[in-house]
Amino acid sequence: MKKKIFYLLLLVAAFTSSCKKAATDGGIETPITPSTELPAGAKDGVAFINNGKSAIVTLYAPGKSSVSLIGEFNNWSATVSVMKKTSDANTWWVQIDNLDANTEYAYQFLVDGTLKIADPYCEKILDPANDSYISAITYPNLKAYPAGKTTGIVSTMMANQPTYTWKNTGFTRPEKNNLVIYELLIRDFTAEHNYTSTLAKLDYLLALGINAIELMPVNEFEGNLSWGYNPSFYFAPDKYYGTKTALQNFIDECHGKGIAVIMDMVLNHSFGQSPMVQLYFDGSKPTANSPWFNVDAKHPFNVGYDFNHESAATKKFSKDVMKFWMQQYKIDGFRFDLSKGFTQTPSSDDAVFRKYDAGRVAIWKDYNSYIKSIDPNNFYVILEHFAEESEEKVLADEGMMLWNNLNYNMNEATMGWLANSDFSWGFYAKHGFSRADGLITYGESHDEERLNYKNISFGNMSGSYLIKGNLPTSLKRQEMAVAFLFSIPGPKMVWQFGELGYDINIDFNGRTGEKPIKWEYFSDPNRKVLYDAYAKFINLKKNNSIFNSNNSTYNLAGGVKYIKLVEGSNTVIVVGNFDVANQSANIDFGASGVWMDAVGSSINLSSNTYSGTLAPGEYHVFSKVALK
Repeated sequence: MKKKIFYLLLLVAAFTSSCKKAATDGGIETPITPSTELPAGAKDGVAFINNGKSAIVTLYAPGKSSVSLIGEFNNWSATVSVMKKTSDANTWWVQIDNLDANTEYAYQFLVDGTLKIADPYCEKILDPANDSYISAITYPNLKAYPAGKTTGIVSTMMANQPTYTWKNTGFTRPEKNNLVIYELLIRDFTAEHNYTSTLAKLDYLLALGINAIELMPVNEFEGNLSWGYNPSFYFAPDKYYGTKTALQNFIDECHGKGIAVIMDMVLNHSFGQSPMVQLYFDGSKPTANSPWFNVDAKHPFNVGYDFNHESAATKKFSKDVMKFWMQQYKIDGFRFDLSKGFTQTPSSDDAVFRKYDAGRVAIWKDYNSYIKSIDPNNFYVILEHFAEESEEKVLADEGMMLWNNLNYNMNEATMGWLANSDFSWGFYAKHGFSRADGLITYGESHDEERLNYKNISFGNMSGSYLIKGNLPTSLKRQEMAVAFLFSIPGPKMVWQFGELGYDINIDFNGRTGEKPIKWEYFSDPNRKVLYDAYAKFINLKKNNSIFNSNNSTYNLAGGVKYIKLVEGSNTVIVVGNFDVANQSANIDFGASGVWMDAVGSSINLSSNTYSGTLAPGEYHVFSKVALK
């Protein structure tokens, strides 16, 4: 019996010893406990412990047979850092020790012995194909790719990263109704295409009067020269625009000028560079066991690979992304790309795709509630939805904001082609909304043809009045349209350089290709007049509550168009002739007497009716009480 006890103790000692492994020169030390559950302090991706001398690294990869962590801390060995699998068989993890907290380490996961992927939760990647085109001015001291050690995209991690100290911590976001958003693509805004050079233009934007900047996607996307709608890494700022701290400083400086920063968020799809796509992929499309992606897209507008937002894994990942940017970067809002695509209801055409979808509504209510739980202080949730009005109304009633595109009809008006020139879709009541602040109306966006390009190229004419080929006239048409746009109650959006009459075709150098950066426009007297008009109408909107009145009438069909707003003792009437010939106007102003004109001379009406002949392109902004 004593011999049996002795041998049993030897076996226990041998088992305990087999569960320990001393630190190697590579810096790896596996846990001393046989448990495979995540240790305290672990999180998705990398969690540093022991003052940065150790890190717990995890990967969510259900159904995989083996995962190893490879990197500069173990000389890219697949056998040193074999990861453990949690008891639910979903998450892999390992702890690495003997790290230098001040060293940036490159790393990857080796999955099932063949697939090398970067960390979906990493905050920085190294790209062997594209990093060489990033200048040291934009991204100083960029770590070199570990050539000869591995292949593909690699992640980096570093315990003691540069920390940004926020200066403007008391920023109050503009009210939704007064929001004037400037949609901006860093790549095509300045020649240097970075946050620092964009900051240098902040006073230009401030003088324009905008109070929010909407950045087209700035998280890592495939390549460098992109609009950013081909995302691959959702926690990593794209290095082509600058460093993490440069982006944080950009947001901070905007807040210091009273400007909110909205981030264009692409969570409807991802592309092949994404490690989440690569983990479950058959060479042409995601496999059925992907936790995140549909095998085939559920809707006709898809590009890349379609997220399944009814999947618990996708919901968790999406919420993690939202929370990260809200907390780490103090973002003021998200504009969600193709939000209508957050559906599991199959459709092959837009007529079906846009119909009321209860599942899609439930997804957006859930995400909106989650965002409010993180930041309840007027955080902007903006949807590029374009679904049935009944669905958009439900979302607006929940406090979300919907993009509202007037490009086609407004451009018909500016070109002087009147048959389809009614842009009254800008009024929230036509959508069935109960409030104006749920509808962000615009005449131009990144995705629409530039108004002045079509004016110059296809504008109408009559006698000596020419729009086509006539820059001063085409810009004057823009000016008139802007007076109307900013008189429609509700938040507004401007596409970059629209305020200068940018007239380069959207398909120049390919639709998403680089466009000429025309800062010389600001020195052109005709274009500067348009800029000044934008500034005037933006500031009239922000400083006079009547432009958010819920008492409005209008007639935006035909050549002479008008909008009438009433608030208390004041009335504002915007009237303009969008025809290419003289037109008579007869409008009930509601009161006689003196009416002031924000863009011209006062008039004195002997009756309630304004009667006059308007020249083509002539417009006025009349008010009974002087506007601020």
